[in-house]
Amino acid sequence: MRFLCLDVGDERIGLALSDELGMVARPLEIVRRVAGPASFHRIVALCEQQQVERIVVGLPLLMDGTSGRQVQSTEAYVAGLRSHTSLPIVFWDERLSSQKADAIITQNRRRRKHPSHNDAVAAAVILQEYLDRQERCARPHTSEVA
Repeated sequence: MRFLCLDVGDERIGLALSDELGMVARPLEIVRRVAGPASFHRIVALCEQQQVERIVVGLPLLMDGTSGRQVQSTEAYVAGLRSHTSLPIVFWDERLSSQKADAIITQNRRRRKHPSHNDAVAAAVILQEYLDRQERCARPHTSEVA
């Protein structure tokens, strides 16, 4: 199963894509968030091209777990996206993903020249956390002692 992740910001949307097995996430691209359906059309086209079966959207909760203005903005964007696709869309808590993405980018000097790539890297961090959680939940629990 292939997944696409969105890190929705006020100006840009970072996109990340999983491999075909749904195990590894990688940054894909940045889409400008503009009024009108252009960004929705780009995301839907990518989903079709990449045979995406589920969209994961980072939910920017505040550190105490409550919703703020950015959550409302993200939810409004997703409401618009839902009118353009029938793919399942799930929200995933993205707290601390930006800090993890910044750490990754800092280690990779080449990307520091392109700060907008941060959004796609953040989307990959969010997606990898989602994929890792799915994998842990799918594994059978055993009570064997090694």
